[in-house]
Amino acid sequence: MNRIVSLIFAAFLLLAGRPALAHFGMVIPSDSMVMADDPRTITVTASFSHPFEGHGMELVRPRKFAVVTGGRTIDLTAALQPTKVMGHQAWKIDYQIKRPGIYVFYLEPKPYWEPAEDCYIQHYTKTVVTAFGDDEGWDEEIGLRTEIVPLAKPYGLYTGNVFQGIVKLDGKPVPYAEIEVEYYNRDGRATAPTDYMTTQTIKADGNGVFTYAVPHAGWWGFAALNTAREKLLHDGQPKEVELGAVIWVRFHDWQEKQK
Repeated sequence: MNRIVSLIFAAFLLLAGRPALAHFGMVIPSDSMVMADDPRTITVTASFSHPFEGHGMELVRPRKFAVVTGGRTIDLTAALQPTKVMGHQAWKIDYQIKRPGIYVFYLEPKPYWEPAEDCYIQHYTKTVVTAFGDDEGWDEEIGLRTEIVPLAKPYGLYTGNVFQGIVKLDGKPVPYAEIEVEYYNRDGRATAPTDYMTTQTIKADGNGVFTYAVPHAGWWGFAALNTAREKLLHDGQPKEVELGAVIWVRFHDWQEKQK
Protein backbone atom coordinates (compact mmCIF):
# COMPACT_ATOMS: atom_id res chain seq x y z
CA MET A 1 0.00 0.00 0.00
CA ASN A 2 2.79 2.42 0.91
CA ARG A 3 4.44 1.72 -2.46
CA ILE A 4 1.21 2.52 -4.32
CA VAL A 5 0.78 5.77 -2.40
CA SER A 6 4.38 6.71 -3.15
CA LEU A 7 3.93 6.06 -6.89
CA ILE A 8 0.73 8.14 -6.98
CA PHE A 9 2.46 10.97 -5.11
CA ALA A 10 5.45 10.83 -7.47
CA ALA A 11 3.16 10.99 -10.51
CA PHE A 12 1.36 13.96 -8.98
CA LEU A 13 4.64 15.78 -8.45
CA LEU A 14 5.71 15.04 -12.03
CA LEU A 15 2.50 16.46 -13.48
CA ALA A 16 2.23 19.37 -11.07
CA GLY A 17 5.86 20.32 -11.66
CA ARG A 18 5.46 20.81 -15.42
CA PRO A 19 4.26 24.15 -16.75
CA ALA A 20 1.19 23.75 -18.97
CA LEU A 21 1.97 23.35 -22.66
CA ALA A 22 0.96 26.37 -24.72
CA HIS A 23 -1.50 26.03 -27.59
CA PHE A 24 -0.85 27.76 -30.89
CA GLY A 25 -2.90 28.17 -34.00
CA MET A 26 -0.45 27.87 -36.88
CA VAL A 27 -0.44 29.34 -40.40
CA ILE A 28 2.87 28.52 -42.08
CA PRO A 29 3.64 29.33 -45.74
CA SER A 30 6.32 27.53 -47.74
CA ASP A 31 7.84 30.95 -48.51
CA SER A 32 7.31 34.31 -46.79
CA MET A 33 9.29 36.42 -49.28
CA VAL A 34 8.52 35.53 -52.90
CA MET A 35 11.20 36.91 -55.21
CA ALA A 36 11.27 37.15 -59.00
CA ASP A 37 13.14 33.85 -59.45
CA ASP A 38 11.08 31.92 -56.88
CA PRO A 39 8.15 29.60 -57.67
CA ARG A 40 4.93 31.60 -58.04
CA THR A 41 2.86 29.05 -56.11
CA ILE A 42 3.27 28.70 -52.35
CA THR A 43 1.76 26.14 -50.02
CA VAL A 44 0.13 27.51 -46.87
CA THR A 45 -0.61 25.07 -44.04
CA ALA A 46 -3.03 25.65 -41.16
CA SER A 47 -2.81 23.55 -38.00
CA PHE A 48 -3.17 23.58 -34.21
CA SER A 49 -0.41 22.33 -31.95
CA HIS A 50 2.24 22.68 -29.27
CA PRO A 51 4.93 23.72 -31.78
CA PHE A 52 8.07 23.38 -29.68
CA GLU A 53 7.14 19.99 -28.20
CA GLY A 54 5.88 18.70 -31.54
CA HIS A 55 2.50 17.64 -30.14
CA GLY A 56 -0.30 18.10 -32.66
CA MET A 57 -4.04 18.50 -32.09
CA GLU A 58 -7.01 18.08 -34.37
CA LEU A 59 -8.02 21.13 -36.39
CA VAL A 60 -11.50 20.62 -37.81
CA ARG A 61 -12.36 22.46 -41.01
CA PRO A 62 -12.04 26.15 -40.08
CA ARG A 63 -14.88 28.61 -40.00
CA LYS A 64 -12.82 30.76 -42.32
CA PHE A 65 -9.44 30.74 -44.04
CA ALA A 66 -8.70 33.75 -46.20
CA VAL A 67 -6.07 36.04 -47.66
CA VAL A 68 -6.13 39.83 -47.53
CA THR A 69 -4.33 41.54 -50.42
CA GLY A 70 -4.74 44.77 -52.35
CA GLY A 71 -7.56 45.89 -50.07
CA ARG A 72 -9.61 42.76 -50.76
CA THR A 73 -10.39 39.73 -48.60
CA ILE A 74 -10.50 36.49 -50.60
CA ASP A 75 -12.21 33.56 -48.87
CA LEU A 76 -10.20 30.37 -49.44
CA THR A 77 -12.07 28.09 -47.03
CA ALA A 78 -13.70 25.95 -49.70
CA ALA A 79 -10.34 25.35 -51.41
CA LEU A 80 -8.63 23.90 -48.32
CA GLN A 81 -7.34 20.36 -48.67
CA PRO A 82 -6.88 17.98 -45.72
CA THR A 83 -3.36 17.15 -44.61
CA LYS A 84 -1.50 16.01 -41.49
CA VAL A 85 0.75 18.06 -39.20
CA MET A 86 2.41 16.28 -36.29
CA GLY A 87 0.16 13.31 -37.06
CA HIS A 88 -3.10 15.24 -36.66
CA GLN A 89 -5.77 16.78 -38.86
CA ALA A 90 -4.64 19.98 -40.57
CA TRP A 91 -5.37 21.87 -43.79
CA LYS A 92 -3.39 23.26 -46.69
CA ILE A 93 -3.80 25.25 -49.88
CA ASP A 94 -1.61 25.89 -52.89
CA TYR A 95 -1.91 29.59 -53.64
CA GLN A 96 -0.61 31.30 -56.78
CA ILE A 97 1.04 34.68 -56.29
CA LYS A 98 0.13 36.64 -59.42
CA ARG A 99 1.30 40.18 -58.70
CA PRO A 100 3.47 42.24 -56.34
CA GLY A 101 1.92 42.91 -52.97
CA ILE A 102 1.44 42.01 -49.35
CA TYR A 103 -0.57 38.83 -48.70
CA VAL A 104 -1.94 38.28 -45.19
CA PHE A 105 -3.23 34.73 -44.72
CA TYR A 106 -5.45 34.18 -41.71
CA LEU A 107 -7.32 31.43 -39.92
CA GLU A 108 -10.53 31.70 -37.92
CA PRO A 109 -11.05 28.27 -36.34
CA LYS A 110 -14.04 26.84 -34.58
CA PRO A 111 -13.68 26.92 -30.76
CA TYR A 112 -11.65 23.96 -29.46
CA TRP A 113 -12.67 22.34 -26.17
CA GLU A 114 -9.65 21.81 -23.89
CA PRO A 115 -10.61 19.63 -20.91
CA ALA A 116 -7.25 20.17 -19.20
CA GLU A 117 -8.00 23.89 -18.91
CA ASP A 118 -11.78 23.57 -18.61
CA CYS A 119 -12.35 26.13 -21.35
CA TYR A 120 -12.69 26.64 -25.08
CA ILE A 121 -9.77 27.93 -27.14
CA GLN A 122 -10.11 29.99 -30.32
CA HIS A 123 -6.95 31.37 -31.93
CA TYR A 124 -7.24 33.95 -34.71
CA THR A 125 -3.98 33.26 -36.53
CA LYS A 126 -2.21 35.06 -39.35
CA THR A 127 1.07 35.35 -41.23
CA VAL A 128 2.35 37.86 -43.78
CA VAL A 129 3.84 37.05 -47.19
CA THR A 130 5.47 39.70 -49.38
CA ALA A 131 5.98 39.31 -53.13
CA PHE A 132 8.13 40.78 -55.89
CA GLY A 133 9.52 43.75 -53.97
CA ASP A 134 6.26 45.29 -52.76
CA ASP A 135 6.72 46.65 -49.25
CA GLU A 136 3.52 48.54 -48.43
CA GLY A 137 0.76 47.50 -46.04
CA TRP A 138 2.54 45.01 -43.78
CA ASP A 139 1.47 47.04 -40.72
CA GLU A 140 -2.23 47.30 -41.56
CA GLU A 141 -4.90 45.90 -39.28
CA ILE A 142 -7.07 43.39 -41.12
CA GLY A 143 -10.07 43.53 -38.79
CA LEU A 144 -9.92 40.21 -36.91
CA ARG A 145 -11.76 40.05 -33.61
CA THR A 146 -8.38 39.92 -31.92
CA GLU A 147 -5.04 40.34 -33.66
CA ILE A 148 -1.42 41.33 -33.32
CA VAL A 149 -0.68 44.32 -35.53
CA PRO A 150 3.06 44.29 -36.36
CA LEU A 151 5.17 47.33 -35.55
CA ALA A 152 8.24 45.68 -37.10
CA LYS A 153 8.15 44.10 -40.54
CA PRO A 154 6.94 40.50 -40.08
CA TYR A 155 9.40 39.26 -42.73
CA GLY A 156 12.98 40.00 -43.77
CA LEU A 157 14.21 39.68 -40.18
CA TYR A 158 17.61 38.42 -39.06
CA THR A 159 18.14 36.16 -36.08
CA GLY A 160 18.63 38.46 -33.11
CA ASN A 161 16.37 41.20 -34.46
CA VAL A 162 13.52 42.26 -32.20
CA PHE A 163 9.92 41.84 -33.22
CA GLN A 164 7.35 44.33 -31.98
CA GLY A 165 3.59 44.26 -32.20
CA ILE A 166 0.51 45.78 -30.64
CA VAL A 167 -2.18 43.49 -29.20
CA LYS A 168 -5.74 44.44 -30.12
CA LEU A 169 -9.11 43.08 -29.06
CA ASP A 170 -12.25 44.35 -30.78
CA GLY A 171 -10.07 46.99 -32.46
CA LYS A 172 -8.67 48.43 -29.22
CA PRO A 173 -5.18 48.00 -27.71
CA VAL A 174 -4.97 45.64 -24.73
CA PRO A 175 -2.83 47.12 -21.92
CA TYR A 176 -0.46 44.64 -20.27
CA ALA A 177 -1.63 41.76 -22.46
CA GLU A 178 0.14 38.44 -21.89
CA ILE A 179 1.97 37.02 -24.91
CA GLU A 180 3.27 33.48 -25.21
CA VAL A 181 6.23 32.98 -27.55
CA GLU A 182 7.28 29.65 -28.99
CA TYR A 183 9.65 28.29 -31.62
CA TYR A 184 8.37 25.91 -34.30
CA ASN A 185 10.68 23.00 -33.59
CA ARG A 186 9.92 21.36 -36.92
CA ASP A 187 12.86 18.94 -37.01
CA GLY A 188 12.76 18.23 -33.26
CA ARG A 189 16.42 19.14 -32.81
CA ALA A 190 15.93 22.00 -30.36
CA THR A 191 15.77 21.20 -26.66
CA ALA A 192 14.82 23.46 -23.79
CA PRO A 193 17.07 23.47 -20.68
CA THR A 194 13.92 23.28 -18.50
CA ASP A 195 10.19 23.03 -19.12
CA TYR A 196 9.90 26.69 -18.16
CA MET A 197 11.74 27.60 -21.37
CA THR A 198 9.59 25.67 -23.81
CA THR A 199 7.19 28.60 -23.93
CA GLN A 200 8.42 32.07 -23.03
CA THR A 201 5.91 34.53 -21.62
CA ILE A 202 6.16 38.30 -21.90
CA LYS A 203 3.76 41.16 -21.26
CA ALA A 204 2.81 44.16 -23.32
CA ASP A 205 3.15 47.66 -21.95
CA GLY A 206 0.29 49.97 -21.06
CA ASN A 207 -0.34 50.65 -24.76
CA GLY A 208 -0.53 46.97 -25.69
CA VAL A 209 2.94 46.99 -27.31
CA PHE A 210 5.36 44.09 -26.79
CA THR A 211 8.96 43.47 -27.84
CA TYR A 212 10.85 40.19 -28.20
CA ALA A 213 14.37 39.41 -29.46
CA VAL A 214 14.56 36.06 -31.26
CA PRO A 215 17.61 33.87 -30.44
CA HIS A 216 17.38 31.33 -33.28
CA ALA A 217 16.49 31.23 -36.97
CA GLY A 218 13.18 29.73 -38.03
CA TRP A 219 9.47 30.27 -37.48
CA TRP A 220 8.34 31.88 -34.22
CA GLY A 221 4.78 32.20 -32.98
CA PHE A 222 3.45 35.04 -30.83
CA ALA A 223 0.12 34.39 -29.11
CA ALA A 224 -1.61 37.14 -27.15
CA LEU A 225 -4.25 35.68 -24.86
CA ASN A 226 -7.47 37.25 -23.62
CA THR A 227 -10.81 35.98 -22.35
CA ALA A 228 -13.97 36.52 -24.38
CA ARG A 229 -16.89 38.40 -22.83
CA GLU A 230 -19.28 35.60 -23.77
CA LYS A 231 -19.23 31.98 -22.64
CA LEU A 232 -20.02 28.78 -24.54
CA LEU A 233 -21.90 25.78 -23.23
CA HIS A 234 -20.16 22.46 -22.68
CA ASP A 235 -22.33 19.60 -21.39
CA GLY A 236 -24.86 22.24 -20.44
CA GLN A 237 -22.42 24.31 -18.40
CA PRO A 238 -21.16 27.80 -19.40
CA LYS A 239 -17.41 27.80 -20.03
CA GLU A 240 -14.92 30.57 -20.72
CA VAL A 241 -13.38 31.08 -24.17
CA GLU A 242 -9.67 31.86 -24.52
CA LEU A 243 -9.22 34.22 -27.46
CA GLY A 244 -5.75 34.11 -28.97
CA ALA A 245 -4.30 36.68 -31.37
CA VAL A 246 -1.49 34.79 -33.10
CA ILE A 247 1.08 35.85 -35.66
CA TRP A 248 3.84 33.69 -37.16
CA VAL A 249 7.09 35.31 -38.22
CA ARG A 250 10.19 33.79 -39.81
CA PHE A 251 13.75 34.84 -38.90
CA HIS A 252 16.90 34.17 -40.95
CA ASP A 253 20.57 33.70 -40.15
CA TRP A 254 23.09 36.19 -41.52
CA GLN A 255 24.70 34.94 -44.76
CA GLU A 256 28.25 35.67 -45.88
CA LYS A 257 29.87 35.11 -49.27
CA GLN A 258 32.45 32.38 -49.49
CA LYS A 259 35.92 33.75 -50.25
